Amino acid sequence: MSATRQPAPTDTASDAPAVPGRGWRGRLAIDYRRDGERTISHDVHEGPLRVLQRLYPEGPGICHHVMVHPPGGLVGGDELQIDLSLASGSHAVMTTPGAARFYRSAGAPATQRVSLRLDEGARLEWLPLETIAYRGCLAHNHLQMSLAPGAQMIGWDMLALGLPAADQRFDSGAIEQRVEWPGVWLERGRIAADDHALMRSPLGLAGQSVIGTLWWASGTALTSADREAWLDAARQCFADHPTLAARAGVSAIDGRLVVARVLADRVEPVFGLWRQVRDRWRELGWKLAPEPPRIWRT
Repeated sequence: MSATRQPAPTDTASDAPAVPGRGWRGRLAIDYRRDGERTISHDVHEGPLRVLQRLYPEGPGICHHVMVHPPGGLVGGDELQIDLSLASGSHAVMTTPGAARFYRSAGAPATQRVSLRLDEGARLEWLPLETIAYRGCLAHNHLQMSLAPGAQMIGWDMLALGLPAADQRFDSGAIEQRVEWPGVWLERGRIAADDHALMRSPLGLAGQSVIGTLWWASGTALTSADREAWLDAARQCFADHPTLAARAGVSAIDGRLVVARVLADRVEPVFGLWRQVRDRWRELGWKLAPEPPRIWRT
């Protein structure tokens, strides 16, 4: 991810005293809809959360957006709420210019909640850069999605525990990760730095500091042949990354959902792997050529 990460001065300040208090509140709501051949959007924001100008590198039907959080991170008491709604036939690609950061807390948790709602026939690619949990953070990172019949989504999550390369290990604090598609998929896990069995065991994180999850979700069940094609495509991508393959896997846990996972010691190879799988899945599902968000190429 060297082409996308922008070094932030706050990366070196994770051990600075956390500031107690109510915290900042930020909310961003975006409604996408189809206007003829074009996907257009209307956004409303409160507090330090914005979306940049929409772009159309693939033509008018697919709206590319970059979401920015100017403070660069969350401390105890901060809350972000992100709501995306996609009307029938719309297609949006959402990413971020840099990592989301949960910094050390003085006691109150920092919270990010994401709600993704897709109407019939809508398509969404939810592709944020990584989330970094700094030592001493207390964080809740929750995502909920809803897909109507015919809606489809590619989404991913990359969680980095601390900054081991900068000798800032995740040796205190905790983060709760939750991904939910009501009635189809629910994952909830609390990763605490002092849970040594989880952090170090081969049945847990095996000492790895990066956890990657990627999914293809469909409001209408895939056929058996389609599920196998999605699974095979992901496995072929794993084979191209031998250093990750031993800690990567993919499964169809529901007829409407294919989930890939990987553990690693750095974010960059996970980002590269997920980009490759995303390209193959959008080709399989939508007959679309690879088209990375423009900010990934700067």
